[in-house]
Amino acid sequence: MKPLKFQAPRLRGFGSRVSLGGKVSHYRRKQNIYTEGSPACTLFYIQQGGVRLTIGSKQEASAVTAILGAGDFFGELCLAGYPLRTSTAVALTSSSIRTIQKDKMLKILRKKAKVSNSFVAYLLSGVKNYQDHIAHLLTSSAEQRLARVLLRLARLDRNGPAALEIPVLSQHVLAAMVGTTRSRVNLLMNRFRREGLIHNDGGLKIRPSLRKILEGR
Repeated sequence: MKPLKFQAPRLRGFGSRVSLGGKVSHYRRKQNIYTEGSPACTLFYIQQGGVRLTIGSKQEASAVTAILGAGDFFGELCLAGYPLRTSTAVALTSSSIRTIQKDKMLKILRKKAKVSNSFVAYLLSGVKNYQDHIAHLLTSSAEQRLARVLLRLARLDRNGPAALEIPVLSQHVLAAMVGTTRSRVNLLMNRFRREGLIHNDGGLKIRPSLRKILEGR
């Protein structure tokens, strides 16, 4: 299974500080925003909600490549000249997303040095987080990888404020993110529940005590 690309630190307030223009659209849960192979002439900024990016083909199952939330960009590869989408974007929850024309964003980045520097730092942080995640896949147990995924989705890792409740994700999706099987995820999620590290109360809620899994118990 392909690993998850964890998001870079979000550019909170970016959309309110910079006039990005474009149109804000509202998506319902599980609604496609764009599909792999479609023309890429815009990028997107999440104002509210969450988005899942996947890649796949007719011959193999889809793989999760990113889980994104408010303050994140996606579809930014169009800025590098990619003519087609390299993934499929689906709303995780009811979401408000701003669509920005490629030419408009390039103009902003050329004219506003501070914005350009912030955006480049955001992209580079994403590369670093991806490399860190690959290292964790190679050196951590499935239990630790699942705990890390849940903590990051709840923003209870070292960066950012806590948001205890996370979007509803199937165990199949979690397995793709962790790099293990659905049955293994089911076993580990049940163990976390028994130990009071997570619980269901109208949605999946993550407790900060889940961090102890990363310390090897």
